[in-house]
Amino acid sequence: MKRIYMDNSATTPVSEAALKAMLPWFREEFGNPSAIYSYGQSGKNILEDCRKRVAKCLGALPTEIFFTSGGTESDNWAVRSACRARGTKGRHIIASAIEHNAILRTLGQMEEDGFEVTYLQPDRLGRITPEQLEAAIRPDTILISIMLASNVVGTVLDIAALAKIAAKRRIWFHTDAVQAVGHIPVQAHALGVDFLSLSAHKFGGPKGVGALYCRMPNNLPPLITGGGQEKEHRSGTENIPGIVGMTTALEEAVENMDEERARLSALRDRIIAGACAIPGVELTGDPENRLPGFVSLTVDGIGHSVHVVNALNEKGICVSSGSACSAASREASHVLLALGYDAKKASGTLRITLGAENRPEEVDYLLSVLPELIMKQRTKAAASPF
Repeated sequence: MKRIYMDNSATTPVSEAALKAMLPWFREEFGNPSAIYSYGQSGKNILEDCRKRVAKCLGALPTEIFFTSGGTESDNWAVRSACRARGTKGRHIIASAIEHNAILRTLGQMEEDGFEVTYLQPDRLGRITPEQLEAAIRPDTILISIMLASNVVGTVLDIAALAKIAAKRRIWFHTDAVQAVGHIPVQAHALGVDFLSLSAHKFGGPKGVGALYCRMPNNLPPLITGGGQEKEHRSGTENIPGIVGMTTALEEAVENMDEERARLSALRDRIIAGACAIPGVELTGDPENRLPGFVSLTVDGIGHSVHVVNALNEKGICVSSGSACSAASREASHVLLALGYDAKKASGTLRITLGAENRPEEVDYLLSVLPELIMKQRTKAAASPF
């Protein structure tokens, strides 16, 4: 049976171009970039070349790009560095209640260390307004962290408007752009943010590599101390193959973005129309300002959506139950609860996210089997005493 992969917000396959670009850096050009002989200098040169190319894709300067192990590390670095650098000026942080756990759990640790966090509640579509942010700011606010696009419902937030408020008050602003980079235009300087996180495996790059954009690199405290790599900010031998793969995948995604956005948005809208024609199925998130290829649905009467996920898997279709990071958990998504869904409705959420390899016939197949699977699960759920 051919597998149909529709969970691209969880991770994506490495693109052919990225894989090809990576391969020489595993064996032919394997040197440590810190070494002064030719093997090492080849690595150093490609490292700085990749920094320039990533910066160009993000509308940033090469000095503002730091390579990391992925989005979680980048998120942690931004939050912790802001608290460390500005903790004497204030102890108040603002974040949305729908952030990824890489932010929320880090903020929890900051609260244990004496910081105070205000969590902004989104509206039903997952939006945070400038008025909300203005009202939450205090004289001791030092950091605001609000994601660019939701990894659970796909809503794209107006980060430029929010960051403008922060800049006016001289408050550092971080955005988790992990779900957005490579799928919609992301220009760091135009957004006006101070920090921006991204992860390669969300746009056709390898796992275990990402980047942090920092507008004020001289003010960024070191994350990992040791040999002084990444301009003394993140020690440890650089993952050259991963960085090369990420850079190639990002350039490819940016180059093909207009065409791919239109294609995936059309397929996305077909899924939304077909799925929402089933009684008791509802789209979550902003119907207009959402990521291309991103569908999030609540399905009434099925109990937990994992049952439908498993049934689809038996048909050869891979989708997610809510957000992939918590797919194994039976707890309702904190994001959907924050959007105002009750626990029962939030537990019946399917996330279907399309990528470069999905085709119209796969969407046709999904829509041909989904109604029957939902009806069967509703019958089972109604007969269950639990």
